[in-house]
Amino acid sequence: MSCTVRIASPLRSYTAGAAVVPATGDSVTEVLADLEQRFPGMRFRMIDEQHRIRRHIRLFVNTTEVTALSQPVGNGDTVHLICALSGG
Repeated sequence: MSCTVRIASPLRSYTAGAAVVPATGDSVTEVLADLEQRFPGMRFRMIDEQHRIRRHIRLFVNTTEVTALSQPVGNGDTVHLICALSGG
């Protein structure tokens, strides 16, 4: 399936500044693999060594928060990659 991925500003260094990129995949795992192939190192910023979403990252397919990387992605969906802000 073909989808649109909206990239959070802290991750745009991987996409040469692009805020929106196309991707393919039937699940969030496959979409992230497609992004990793084109933008090496990006997946590691979002997914840890145990294949879990990092605590400071939120992923959404359209308006539904991703709780499992196996979550389906449909043709025309938008995947949002969001980084939490921190500081004090």
